Amino acid sequence: MCIGIPGQIVALDGSQAGTAWVDVCGVRRSVNIMLVAENEAAGTALIGHWVLVHVGFAMSRLDEDEALETLQLLQEMGEVEADVRGFLGQGEGVV
Repeated sequence: MCIGIPGQIVALDGSQAGTAWVDVCGVRRSVNIMLVAENEAAGTALIGHWVLVHVGFAMSRLDEDEALETLQLLQEMGEVEADVRGFLGQGEGVV
């Protein structure tokens, strides 16, 4: 199943404009943030905030309570492990 998964923006990715490092369940990956931050200043303001990640893009912003609740529900459904593998590009699905 290919779904979006909550992740927390931890830093801007200095190697590529419009990307940031996002932590999903302890796994970090560079993600395109152009859909949620129109420029570098807006991207910097997102550090520490939560986003919904799907196929390498931050699709929307989430508040922390919503992000944590979603992660908890995914864990209860047994979806997080498979989605984290997808997040890493190591599975059939891609997050």
